[in-house]
Amino acid sequence: MKIDAHYYAVLGFSRACGFKRDPALLLAHASQFVDDARINHIVIDAGPRGIDHDIIDKDPCFFNMATCHSYSRVKTFNYSSMTGNTTPFHFVPGLKGENFPKRLRCAEESPVITTIVNEALDDGNLIKFGLTLHPYLDTFSHQGFSGILSKVNDIKNCRALSHIPGGLLSRLVKMFKYVSKDRFDRLLDSGVPAYGHGQAMDYPDLPFLRWSYEYDYSDEFSEGYRSTGIIENADRYRRAFSKVKQYLSDYLNRHPEYRDNNVSFRDFTLIFDTLTSQDTDKGRIKRWVETLLSAGLIEEGDSALSYDKDLWLKEAFANYEKEEFNKRKVVGALLADDFNTSNWYQYYLAVMWYKERFFTVCKEQGLPIPR
Repeated sequence: MKIDAHYYAVLGFSRACGFKRDPALLLAHASQFVDDARINHIVIDAGPRGIDHDIIDKDPCFFNMATCHSYSRVKTFNYSSMTGNTTPFHFVPGLKGENFPKRLRCAEESPVITTIVNEALDDGNLIKFGLTLHPYLDTFSHQGFSGILSKVNDIKNCRALSHIPGGLLSRLVKMFKYVSKDRFDRLLDSGVPAYGHGQAMDYPDLPFLRWSYEYDYSDEFSEGYRSTGIIENADRYRRAFSKVKQYLSDYLNRHPEYRDNNVSFRDFTLIFDTLTSQDTDKGRIKRWVETLLSAGLIEEGDSALSYDKDLWLKEAFANYEKEEFNKRKVVGALLADDFNTSNWYQYYLAVMWYKERFFTVCKEQGLPIPR
């Protein structure tokens, strides 16, 4: 899923279910930040002051906390990135199949992620809960694909069966298909590695799309290809957020301090229609902003209407500069005075908790993943 679902839809559903504005914003930001937290090593220049941290080469630091990376970079094609990042946060294993690669294949509502989401539900930590919503939602859209470079992801005959509005991707797809259907398939096979849903492009993340592809269903990868049949992304997204709606209501029942008693929203048809609107990425975000305003869930001019992926970094680090903090490793970070209570630090702690629980639950479910 993309930002329209992970941020705007989570924000909209949270408010519609009765969350106060600030807790709803924390949930939505934590959910989307999973796709934006790419720094994996921060060397601390000032501090630490009673905080959890690592020591590497005698330097205090935060390490191994990235939850996303640039999939087009060669350096990310390594086992630790695939199993420590892509798999736990974007392709939670479904545990089905006769071998390790097949059991790593993502499946809707994997017992791994449902176990962790329910733990976060009890915990009451908003950032923890918001973080877990991201991989939970991705099990609906990314089902059938794996977070490692694998034959599982080597598909063919991937076809969009409904219109994709505008956008460079749509134009490129049409151009290649016009030239030659077979050539387009060969281009994907030779130019796009079998990593995640790369060979399916962004088709799984378009909430309105009808599409299909063929995959190797055999346990021994013997080239036994079978069609998925028509995939209705709108159905997947509606199932996903129907479940999230239940989780959000359950969360408020367990933690009523986050409930806004002034919210009495009933028109969830409007919310679901916005979720699956057929538009460009920017168009769907615009649609969400219009819905949030017209439904009275967010007020005009509220900063929540515009997601800022750097906001938590700006608040947490006194010497934040976009260029310096737009790297995999940051050196000489100065902690803000209120760093201990900052959202970025709370997110860091949530990531450490999530990773530990992910590998533990996978092992308990019969899928030990070597680290």
